[in-house]
Amino acid sequence: DGGGIGALARRLGVSPRTLDRHFTEVVGASPLQLARSRRVQTARALIAQTSMPLVDVAFAAGFGSLRQFNDTMRQELGVAPGTFRDGALGRRGRDGHGEGGTTAASSEDGLGEGAGSPGGWLTLRLAYREPFAAAPLLSFLAARAIPAVESATGVTYARALRTPGGSAVATLTPGDGHLLLRVRLDDMAGVGAVVRRCRRLLDLDSDPGAIARGLSRDPLLRGLVADLPGLRVPGSAEPFETAVRAVLGQQVSVVAARTLAARLVVRLGEPLSVPAGAITHLFPTPDRLAEADLDGLGLTGRRIESIRALSRAVATGEVDLTGDDPGKVDAVLAGLPGFGPWTRAYIAMRALGDPDAIPIGDLGLRRAMERLGEPADPPSLARRAEAWRPWRAYAALHLWSTLAPPTSAGPGPALPDSPPDPLEITHDL
Repeated sequence: DGGGIGALARRLGVSPRTLDRHFTEVVGASPLQLARSRRVQTARALIAQTSMPLVDVAFAAGFGSLRQFNDTMRQELGVAPGTFRDGALGRRGRDGHGEGGTTAASSEDGLGEGAGSPGGWLTLRLAYREPFAAAPLLSFLAARAIPAVESATGVTYARALRTPGGSAVATLTPGDGHLLLRVRLDDMAGVGAVVRRCRRLLDLDSDPGAIARGLSRDPLLRGLVADLPGLRVPGSAEPFETAVRAVLGQQVSVVAARTLAARLVVRLGEPLSVPAGAITHLFPTPDRLAEADLDGLGLTGRRIESIRALSRAVATGEVDLTGDDPGKVDAVLAGLPGFGPWTRAYIAMRALGDPDAIPIGDLGLRRAMERLGEPADPPSLARRAEAWRPWRAYAALHLWSTLAPPTSAGPGPALPDSPPDPLEITHDL
C-alpha cells in the first residue's frame, strides 16, 4: 500500500517475482493478497462500528475506487457493504458492541453522525491476545510523555501523530479485553495506518502465550513470567522521535530527557491546526532537525552532533526506521556518532519492534541478574541470553521489572525509571 510491489521488492533487493514467490512459500499468500486482506479488515471494522459514509470508508481503508471497494467487500462479506452495516447495527443494538468486538461511535465521545468527517472522532476497539499487562506499559509511557506531543496518566495515553494527509490525535484507554482507541484525523484515509501504529506502540500483536512458553524454558525466568503475565515491550508510534529520545536520554534521568524533548518541540515542533486539549504539537521532522539551531537547549555538543547525524540519515533515506531490516538499521547507526551498542539496542527494541533485541551491557540487567544471584558480567549474560531467543527483548523487560517499585496504575510492577532508557551509558557518547 505504501508504494507498490515494485518499491517493496527494490527495498529488499529482489525481483517482484521472487518477492511474490517467497511470500507465498512462507505465509501462504502473495503481497497483493495480504494488502487486500488488510484493506478488507480495516473496512469491515469501519463499516461495522462507525457511521462513516461508505465512500469515506472505501478510501480510508486504502481502496483505489468505490467500485473496487464494493466489488471486493461483496466478495469477502457475501453481501453489499450497506447490507453488512445494517446487520452490524442490528447486532450492536442487541449487545451494545459492533462487529468483531468493536464499538460504535457515540455521542458521549463527541462522535455522532459527523464521526467520519475530517476533524471528527472515531472510536475503535483494538483487540489483543490475553493476558495483557496494561499497568506497567502505561506507567512507562506516562513517565516519558513529551509535553504538547503526548499526554498520559496511569489509565489513558494520548499523542499526536504525523500522517501522510496531515496529522492525527489518538487516545488509548484499556478496556475489558480490549484497548479503546479514539482518533481524530485531518485525512480519514490515514485511519488504517494510525491503528497499526497504535498497535505497534502497545505491542498488541505479540503472542504472550508463545513468549511465555519460550522464556519459561529457563528456570531463571519461569517465575518472573508467571508473576507478570502478558508483559509487553513498549513500542513506538513515531520511530524517529523514539530514536531521538534515545540520544536525549543518554546519561540523564527520565525527567531530564523529557525536559530536553519538550524544549525541542517548543522550538522546532509543528503546531496542530486544531489542538486536542494538552496535545498541541507534532514532534520535529528529520528535515527540520538536520539543519536546526540546537544551541541553548541544554544539549551537549556531542548530542547535537548525534541528533543531526541521525536526522540527516533519515531525511536522505540512508536509513528507514519504519521499514528497513533491523540489521541494516543497526549497521547504519553504528556508523553515526553517539550510537553505541546500548542505544542501538534500545532503538531496535522500541522503534523497530525487534523482539530479540537486548542491550547486553545494560546496568539494569546486571543489577537484576545480581539480585537473582546469577553471573552478571556481559559475557555471562550474553551466553545465558542465547536460551531466550527469539524473545530476548521480553526477557530484558522481565528482568528490569524486578527493579521496579509497584505502580499506582494498577496491579503489577511498573518498568524501572532507569532502564530501558539509555542511562549511565558512557560508552555510547
